[in-house]
Amino acid sequence: MPLQLSQKEKLLLQDQQAHEEICIQKYTSYAQQATDPKLKQLFNSHAQQEQTHYDTVGQILQGQVPNMEQGQQQGGQGQQMGINLGMGLSQSHFGLSQGSNDDQALCQDMLMTEKHVSGSYDTTIFECQDANVRQALNHIQKEEQQHGEGIFNYMKQKGWYQPQ
Repeated sequence: MPLQLSQKEKLLLQDQQAHEEICIQKYTSYAQQATDPKLKQLFNSHAQQEQTHYDTVGQILQGQVPNMEQGQQQGGQGQQMGINLGMGLSQSHFGLSQGSNDDQALCQDMLMTEKHVSGSYDTTIFECQDANVRQALNHIQKEEQQHGEGIFNYMKQKGWYQPQ
């Protein structure tokens, strides 16, 4: 039996899917702009996971309870759904000076983005009626927090983030 989502659930999930799309775009664009190969790899890895998140939220919106194990293996499906990962985004699109290749600024923007996306999952999780959907969204939120932790650790290692 397909999920019956309330209007509020649908709207919140659509917002989350839009957030995931922005994360895919940013990580993909920033991976191309980063100068450090380790940062490029980190951003590319996160972009792939964000694609899986996008696909999972899409399944929920279509009334399907996602199988989280299956969802982990279908990371590239979103490209078939019409997402253009190379959307021509430049550094200036996100307020960074053209050509600066400022890895620190890329990291700061992505850390801020991950904080926002992770926080917005809280509201969505609390508003979902189905326990399996909440579990899937909790899994996504945990991965968003891991993305933030990876960026935080990278920045701390470089001396760019000094927690007091």
